[in-house]
Amino acid sequence: MNRQLIIGRYGPDDQVIIPKSSDEQATEVDIVAANQYLNHGIGGALTELKVLNIFPSEVGIDLLVVAALVYGADTRISRAEQSQDSWTREIRLVIPVSNPALWQSANETLERALNFLTGDLWKVEFRTRPERFSNIANLPDTLLPPVFNELSLFSGGLDSLIGVIDLLKNGKIPLLVSHASEGATSTAQDKLFGQLKSHYNQIPFDRLRVWMSFPNGLVSNVKAEPSTRGRSFLFFALGVFAGTGLGTGFSLKVPENGLIALNVPLDPLRLGSNSTRTTHPFYIARWNDLLGELGINGEIVNPYWNKTKGEMVASCENDSLLRRLASESLSCSSPAKARWQGHGIEHCGYCLPCLIRRAALDSAWGTGVDTTTYTESNLKAHPLDTLNSVGKQVRSFQYAIERLRNKPDIAKLLIHKPGSLSDVLHQLDDLAGVYSRGLGEVDNLLDGVETEPS
Repeated sequence: MNRQLIIGRYGPDDQVIIPKSSDEQATEVDIVAANQYLNHGIGGALTELKVLNIFPSEVGIDLLVVAALVYGADTRISRAEQSQDSWTREIRLVIPVSNPALWQSANETLERALNFLTGDLWKVEFRTRPERFSNIANLPDTLLPPVFNELSLFSGGLDSLIGVIDLLKNGKIPLLVSHASEGATSTAQDKLFGQLKSHYNQIPFDRLRVWMSFPNGLVSNVKAEPSTRGRSFLFFALGVFAGTGLGTGFSLKVPENGLIALNVPLDPLRLGSNSTRTTHPFYIARWNDLLGELGINGEIVNPYWNKTKGEMVASCENDSLLRRLASESLSCSSPAKARWQGHGIEHCGYCLPCLIRRAALDSAWGTGVDTTTYTESNLKAHPLDTLNSVGKQVRSFQYAIERLRNKPDIAKLLIHKPGSLSDVLHQLDDLAGVYSRGLGEVDNLLDGVETEPS
């Protein structure tokens, strides 16, 4: 294994020497394509926003460049190959930015957020952009205020769909922000956005969708990494990037049910590498610290932190529309795995997000109403094998449910396992409550489901 060094470059004439240690493998990533426009979807995002009369700030552009290099490193450096414990990688980034001193002042917070999110050891350093790219924003002489009065992430999942419907039903004009890196997610986003535009055709809301991925082999002789723990850093950065161009303070909505946001490990084996933290309160708090230190007039908010997924469905502001569109949303962690059984891209029905989704829709609408296609359509048809993927998640939920049933008060302790809640001490009772109620929804779904090892 090697410590990995990722060096951002602004074109072929950016030849500043970056020293590396003897145990580091260096990879250069060009931020500029064809020596003229920003690569990796960043230039396209600027063009899309310009059409919408949105002009991100220089620091906003820096943030998206930082996120692109984080995302590239996270997805193209194999944990199995490049870590001593099959998980924790050591990654150093050297990034050209508009104001290195400003970024350096926020560096501790940035590294703390990245370490928490991905479980790696990140070191981030900054240098000045080359003169030719010292000013990228290119603000017009006359800047008209954009029409948008809300900003929301739009992943194509059920929670983000509910978030958008609630905004639109209340007469808001949101700018939706999406990241697409593979076909299934992109298709879901396209379908839902088209349906929403058709239904709310009098509201001039719109979206920014950025396609960003990095080729296999980006890091020489190193395999890619499938876990994508750092994707939410890119997703949040896209939203903030757009927000800096709104000309006013902004609140970036991150719609996520409280059970997933907490993501308490279901069993003792699901600590650390198996427990994601993409919308955990500690992570969102570090983002808000980072925005303040960078002088960005915005905040990141999860408006559904205290609701289960079922409660989100039940309280949606437009129930009839949600019932019509829910099956088009995509919750599955790996929708393409259905191809292994000769199916198309669809929900597997047994991964953690699928089980929470099925439980939520049954809880809100009743059993048999959910029209989503699941590869494992009937969880009660036969005992599920706990030695393969179909039964593992179900058994983990059963363990967590039984643990909570025997000791209901343990919820107040378990919610602290994924990470510190020191930023939200006044919400601890509510967080324990949403955890318990969320498991209760899954408990109802799994009533009568049998698991056993093969």
